[in-house]
Amino acid sequence: MTPATAQSPHKIRKKIMVIRLGALGDFVLSFGPFAAIRADHPDAHITLLTTAPFARLGRLSPWFDDVVIDRRAPWWDVRALLRLRKTLRGFDFVYDLQTSGRSSRYFLIAGKPPWSGIAKGASHPHANPVRDDMHTWERQRDQLAMAGIGVVPLADTAWLLRAGNPPDVPRPYALLVPGTAAHRLPKRWPTVSYGNLARALIAEGVTPVILGTGAEGPLAATIIERCPEAIDLTGRTDLPGLAALATRARFAVGNDTGPMHLAAAMGCHCLTLFSLASDPSRTAPRGPDGRHLMILREDNLADLPVDEVMAALTEAALI
Repeated sequence: MTPATAQSPHKIRKKIMVIRLGALGDFVLSFGPFAAIRADHPDAHITLLTTAPFARLGRLSPWFDDVVIDRRAPWWDVRALLRLRKTLRGFDFVYDLQTSGRSSRYFLIAGKPPWSGIAKGASHPHANPVRDDMHTWERQRDQLAMAGIGVVPLADTAWLLRAGNPPDVPRPYALLVPGTAAHRLPKRWPTVSYGNLARALIAEGVTPVILGTGAEGPLAATIIERCPEAIDLTGRTDLPGLAALATRARFAVGNDTGPMHLAAAMGCHCLTLFSLASDPSRTAPRGPDGRHLMILREDNLADLPVDEVMAALTEAALI
């Protein structure tokens, strides 16, 4: 076979699985790698294995032909394990972007197919000894490079805007994201501080728009007690709707949580607040092209004054 007609095995894979289970911030940070895998295998049938909250995003996106939900059944559930085995078998290559202990066990259940990840015995291991100290953005690109994908394009997010149908809100507005996962309360700036920030934004002619899940409605209620002019959209926007709101917002201020990553991916100016509970060098939101965005860090976020947040927004010419 001449060099002109030779094809590497990498280019002729026809059935590919991508594993990305969550959480939201990690899923969003995988948009570029998803796009890279699709670009490198334009004719392959690519299946995404993910968890239920992100299945719709996977189906809406242009990168996957099929989406399968991993219900993360306990290991003692033999029937579920057999169903998972059937799901994982028959792929020519698997890109494990989750790279967790759980997803690495899937390598064995899948029958040890060609595999990019950290599973023992993987054909394309991500063997960088400092991988655990890397930001997800760089770590996944390094992993793909070791698997033969050297170029990660700018991820198209137009599909999110087409699916988004957010409520109309008066401009200019800013997004406030006061919540986090319920088990990560030390990552939250006090809700009263968000209320005081909302009042300061109103004084500057910017409408505060509060985002979050329905369960975070009480946080919005606390903010509105201090700033009745704020708009409460908690529980009223899906992820495409949040993305559409982010593209039109002047900026977003929030804790280290998934919606801030989605806003950043849409090109929104983001100011993310960090406590000692998380490390911005590994988890800070990134812009669509990977650029670093604004952060403020205080060991205990209760010690972060509203004036400092307003000063950062002013210095960035956002208000």
